[in-house]
Amino acid sequence: MDSSNPSSKETEQAIPVVSTLASPFEVDASSSIRKPLSLWPGTYHSPVTNALWEARSSIFEKLLDPNSVDNAPPQSELLTKTPSQSRTSILYNFSSDYILREQYRDPWNGVRIGKLLEDLDALAGTISVKHCSDDASMTRPLLLVTASVDKMVLRRPLRVDTDLKIAGAVTWVGRSSIEIQLEVTQPPQDGSHASDAIALTANFTFVARDSKTGKSAPVNRLLPESEQEKILWEEAEARDKLRKRKRGERKREFENGEVERLKALLAEGRIFCDMPALADRDSILLRDTCLEYSLICQPQQRNIHGRIFGGFLMHRAFELAYSTAYAFAGMVPCFLEVDHVDFLRPVDVGDFLRFKSCVLYTELDNPQQPLINIEVVAHVTRPELRRSEVSNTFYFTFSVRNPEAMKNGLNIRSVVPATEEEARRILERMDADKS
Repeated sequence: MDSSNPSSKETEQAIPVVSTLASPFEVDASSSIRKPLSLWPGTYHSPVTNALWEARSSIFEKLLDPNSVDNAPPQSELLTKTPSQSRTSILYNFSSDYILREQYRDPWNGVRIGKLLEDLDALAGTISVKHCSDDASMTRPLLLVTASVDKMVLRRPLRVDTDLKIAGAVTWVGRSSIEIQLEVTQPPQDGSHASDAIALTANFTFVARDSKTGKSAPVNRLLPESEQEKILWEEAEARDKLRKRKRGERKREFENGEVERLKALLAEGRIFCDMPALADRDSILLRDTCLEYSLICQPQQRNIHGRIFGGFLMHRAFELAYSTAYAFAGMVPCFLEVDHVDFLRPVDVGDFLRFKSCVLYTELDNPQQPLINIEVVAHVTRPELRRSEVSNTFYFTFSVRNPEAMKNGLNIRSVVPATEEEARRILERMDADKS
């Protein structure tokens, strides 16, 4: 459009840009529904995440005015609650809600797994808040953070044209830790048994901190009632003991037989480095599979505690892992599972976050389902301090969406290391996947 033409200015129409969210500051100051900024999470999140955090912030509002946290006492007496008191579910009406369906649709008419991981984290957090609340108006609420997520295996693909449900409850508590089990269900297409509706099970562990001192804080007790709840308690307690044992184990040294495995891996990698023309064309160096993604963590990505929420990190790691598998395989990948994730350090607004991915190894025994194992490491980098720390390490497993392409000559390569450090990472991951 020619701005020098006066008539063009008369006919030009500006397209208004408006927020789709209400502002916490547009409510009258005397109104009871005005939210303090600390209870107003960022605007990045999905509709489901927003709804869950809205429910969570309403619990916090009942408990306490955040402006008086420093003066409020901690919870004086622990309560005993049942799993049913924290049970919460969310329903995705994909079959009837076109807008919601479009927000979760991937290019292949499936559900975007990354967004689902966000929602799982948000729902688990909401459930933990419900369990830890004491309904008192004068005690300060606990700071609850995601500590770890157990392995999640996708039993079958999720469809975006069929309603989907996530439900969960607290299944186990320790002194200051809580485990929440979530189930993602979707009716099978073939109308098979209802038990086949479970597409994914996830176990999240949260830890409680005193919101004033930052120290670990005790949480309400749990009383399983039904036989199933008692079984879930026992399973969760066994997982907790296993996690503690693994944390206590030192990094083991390779034994004689494993040293030979290490040497065999390195031998092939050194051919690539020293005699690339003679290297196996069906293999590739690990370093040649790497991708990287960097960002500055923005306020829009914060949770109600003012930090970057774990679901956002899982979402970003998944997207990079998916891209890595896609670029490596040369065909659309199919997500199978994500292994246990530990959240080693918090990520704050303003942090420089770097995600680095690589293909660690492949499993080609089954031509119909070749497995591609991806590692994604999240680093919190502080250039002004010349420091970089690992926040999380994620391990994803993918296959290919169209295995028939393998019959038409498409080849999935083996991955070989160029250094001893890479060889150790590969072997340790292989052994962890088998254990």
